[in-house]
Amino acid sequence: MKNNFFKVIPIILITALAATGCAKTDSNGSSSTNAYTPVISNLNGNSDNTNSSAESSSDNRSESQSSESTPESDISSGNSSVGQSEAGTLKVSFGDRSNPFTLHLYDNDTAAAIARHVGTADWQLPIYHYDDYENWEVMQYYDVPSRYDIPFAAESVSSEKAGEVYYSEPNRIVLFYGDAQVSGEYTKVGYFDFTEEFKSAVENNPVVEGWGNKLVFIQPGD
Repeated sequence: MKNNFFKVIPIILITALAATGCAKTDSNGSSSTNAYTPVISNLNGNSDNTNSSAESSSDNRSESQSSESTPESDISSGNSSVGQSEAGTLKVSFGDRSNPFTLHLYDNDTAAAIARHVGTADWQLPIYHYDDYENWEVMQYYDVPSRYDIPFAAESVSSEKAGEVYYSEPNRIVLFYGDAQVSGEYTKVGYFDFTEEFKSAVENNPVVEGWGNKLVFIQPGD
């Protein structure tokens, strides 16, 4: 019996000592377990640092992208207004081929087409009406054969100067040999230097015998 008692005592003591070593008494008398607690703050700190680094890197990329200069697009603006610069001449005779007058052509598609067609074959245009239509005393018009394709860019015109030449669609050349107030849709073609000699040649263009009409001859310029 004694032997069993002495065997039990060491076991009790060891158990008590183990319990005493695992427990810590606080100053206020409460005990706490001395167990391993993961350093969460350090892990969170590392995670926070990682996120901060990633955010910083992302911010840097954004700043880098925003700081890159955006290529400026080339903006070209053309001047669409059509000037009245001259582009060549034609010779025009009113009945008398020996006394031609110079028609100064404007630089536009209509005048260029007329000059091109005249260059292929001299034009001989009849004046069927010369004293029996409205405003005949300040203007004449000459019909161009329909086989000639002539582009136009008509604009409203209400005031004309003596010597001005216009194109009226379809295929009609209009000459004003006196100042006029005639409204119409015309494309500017060119002008003659107005003189009394010019006006007289237009007005006194003789009627071709046997034809009953006047003729206008148009040839390429010099």
